Amino acid sequence: MRVELHHGAATDVGLVREVNEDAFLAAAPVFVVADGMGGHDGGDVASAIVVEEFGHLADAGYDPARGAQAVAATLETCRRRIDEFGAQQRAAGQVGFSAGTTAVVALLVEDDGQPKWLLANLGDSRIYRFTDGALDQVSVDHSVVQELVDAGVITLDDAAHHPDRHVITRALGSSESSEADYFLLPLPAVERLVLCSDGVSGMIDDQEMAAILADAADPRDAADTMIAAALAAGGRDNATVVVVDVVGLAHPHPYDSERQRMSMEQKLGALP
Repeated sequence: MRVELHHGAATDVGLVREVNEDAFLAAAPVFVVADGMGGHDGGDVASAIVVEEFGHLADAGYDPARGAQAVAATLETCRRRIDEFGAQQRAAGQVGFSAGTTAVVALLVEDDGQPKWLLANLGDSRIYRFTDGALDQVSVDHSVVQELVDAGVITLDDAAHHPDRHVITRALGSSESSEADYFLLPLPAVERLVLCSDGVSGMIDDQEMAAILADAADPRDAADTMIAAALAAGGRDNATVVVVDVVGLAHPHPYDSERQRMSMEQKLGALP
């Protein structure tokens, strides 16, 4: 099956922060957003490591039938490098230095002979899907307030204004837990995919995001408009978004599972 993807991406330091600790990768079929923590030369380095490592994955290619293993291995490399970086800074005299980052990842894989989206998340950066005019959050935040919502202690409306809304429970570096959650979505179930940092999702609500996605036919326009909306709402954090459209799905030949596998591997670079 031939898969045609169009994408747009945008990032902004915001109106309050001095350094943009967010980073993104849009190298089809691999897409990433990372929101760094730890300040200048901390969070920005951590998020850059994530983008660099997934950039290597996109360049080198991967077995589409083993996408989850490829993502897990890449995230583990990121965690190790971020931890090593932090240890080096502390050894150099920066007492208490820490660096970490969230990560959301989307890449094409093969499952049961069909291309699908494999999605992964760590922290409170988010992945949404927009299909038939409806916006759905796919990822589940790894945060204190999400745990309170899940326990029925507070409502989603309460979570938006809770004093601990920015406290996350999983991350790469700066956290005891770096285990990602994974989701697998059939391509026909996703017209448009959105990956964003909380500088976007925390500044514009789902209704406004859905309206932007419905109005913007081009994913580049959707990304730019979303960042502009986050800034207009106060821009209290770095804001980053990647928007990916599944434009075409086509069977060039009668279905053949072996041919399908070979074609997908060649497209993703796993074979010469």
